[in-house]
Amino acid sequence: MVSQLEITDERKENAEAEIRDKRKRVDYNTLEYPIEVIVQKYLDRIDEDKNELFIPDYQREMAWDEDRQSKFIESVMLGLPIPYIFVADISESTDSSRLEIIDGTQRIRTLDRFINNELKLNNLEKLETLNGFTFKDLPPPRQRRFKRTTIRMIQLTDEADEEVRRDLFERINTGSVELNEMEKRRGSKPGKFLDLIEEVSQDEKFRDLCSFTKTEIDKRDPQEFVLRFFAFLNNYKNYSGRKVHEFLDEYLEEQNKSTLLNIEEMRNEFYLMLEFVKKYFPDALHIYRKTKKSYEPTTRIKFESITVGVTLALRENLNLVPKSTVFLDSPAFKKYTQSDASSSKNKVIARIEYVRDQLLANL
Repeated sequence: MVSQLEITDERKENAEAEIRDKRKRVDYNTLEYPIEVIVQKYLDRIDEDKNELFIPDYQREMAWDEDRQSKFIESVMLGLPIPYIFVADISESTDSSRLEIIDGTQRIRTLDRFINNELKLNNLEKLETLNGFTFKDLPPPRQRRFKRTTIRMIQLTDEADEEVRRDLFERINTGSVELNEMEKRRGSKPGKFLDLIEEVSQDEKFRDLCSFTKTEIDKRDPQEFVLRFFAFLNNYKNYSGRKVHEFLDEYLEEQNKSTLLNIEEMRNEFYLMLEFVKKYFPDALHIYRKTKKSYEPTTRIKFESITVGVTLALRENLNLVPKSTVFLDSPAFKKYTQSDASSSKNKVIARIEYVRDQLLANL
């Protein structure tokens, strides 16, 4: 019997056939643009969303801090190799053609901020004398040289459809420590369920309850919290205890493809949960009280336990009015939701059902 791992001539032929069958032809051109032109293409008519070089909806917000931005500008000044910017030619009409940025938004935004004197260089290690400089502080000849510096682009032709562009975005960012799982999902797993997540994650009541910081919002933490809510609410008993992001990815893909998905029902259930939490224990999602008006944001474990437990209880009793929520301060609940709490299947089920059962018992 031939071992499954043995590389036979037949397997080699099958592998070659599979590569040919699944390989997508992507035509592209390699171009070079001066920084001044790149920034101009990005800024012109940006307020009308008609700029030639534009950021698509699946891309992230500005994620680099000013140290990282400064280091990038330093690299440009030193003439160090700059990674290619990937764009795609998008033909919106017969008289309009735009370039969608697939990879390079952080670099382009940084160039824009620097040229427009919104970035002050800091913590530079090679060009130490430039620390504290903005673009206008550079001598005019150096300003002109900076603007003339060229950056290479890989430009996909208009033959590259949306699937190809999103797939390229995911592959470029796979394994990147700078792009988190929710950011990758936005770019690679579009669909009606993800649209719902985007919608409800914008709710101010939700963001206030969880005390998300601007940095966390830019990292798309609200979207991840919403995804975790629905995934554990509707599938927590099937959680295997493996990596949570794989569990979330599978659930997201299933719901995007589902023909039975009831968007309105899911939306209503989420908002019903928010109203209940705000009414009966508004401080529950805030972990550490800093002052009377300021809180640290909640952990994912505590968020899932409370919101999913509440919703499961409401499914059994829509008119639920608990007499007390003191159980949230109990040693048992703290043990279930402490920062090093296990994410094994049994522990996940235990903490979610603990909240549900305590609410139903306190009627």
